[in-house]
Amino acid sequence: MTPFTLLLTFGLAAAPMAVLAAEPLPLARAFGNTVVSTYPDGRTALVWLKKDGTYTGKTRRRTPSSGTWSLKGEKVCLKQSKPVAVPFNFCTELPASESWKARAVTGEPVTMKVVKGVAA
Repeated sequence: MTPFTLLLTFGLAAAPMAVLAAEPLPLARAFGNTVVSTYPDGRTALVWLKKDGTYTGKTRRRTPSSGTWSLKGEKVCLKQSKPVAVPFNFCTELPASESWKARAVTGEPVTMKVVKGVAA
């Protein structure tokens, strides 16, 4: 999984609405759009952040996932609840651009990108 996928897959409790009102611009770009993580083998994982502090996603094997996300300093954190609740958080720094390099929770390098609209 990519950091953002894991970030979508693993995180903290839902962010309060007051925090969402002041969220960083890079995070705001994700709402209504798709965060795509591309792995070295060319497969992609997809994540959709919602303003209410939840997310849905599809792993690179296209298994549906969902959970909550929150902000922790300059990082966005994910906590997966489905298909299996994960007992830890995955956090990654917020990107300054629409495309960036990161590491998946597995340690694999991934390329992250915010794609306009809801890609399938």
